[in-house]
Amino acid sequence: MLARMDETDLMARMQEDMAAIGQMNMPFGKFGPKTFPPHGVPIYDLPAEYLAWFTNKGFPKGRLGELLKIVHQMKADGSDSAFDGFRRERGRTKLRPERKREWNN
Repeated sequence: MLARMDETDLMARMQEDMAAIGQMNMPFGKFGPKTFPPHGVPIYDLPAEYLAWFTNKGFPKGRLGELLKIVHQMKADGSDSAFDGFRRERGRTKLRPERKREWNN
């Protein structure tokens, strides 16, 4: 009985975390609102390399740091496709400007 309650509690917390990840945007830094107005980049679209930088320097404190750790671990584990539902709803963030390509004949 206790194991079932723990499993149910874990599933509920995982669902809460995923919902929060779907709503959270990067509030500061390179991918924050100054560079990507008006709200910054959704944290699920942050590059894995950027998240890895936090593993060396330290994640922010609080809920943002917890969610960034989860996103980093999911990307490191190859589970990035878990965020596809959010991307279908909100679109994928373009992190680089499009380059004009010229073809020489």
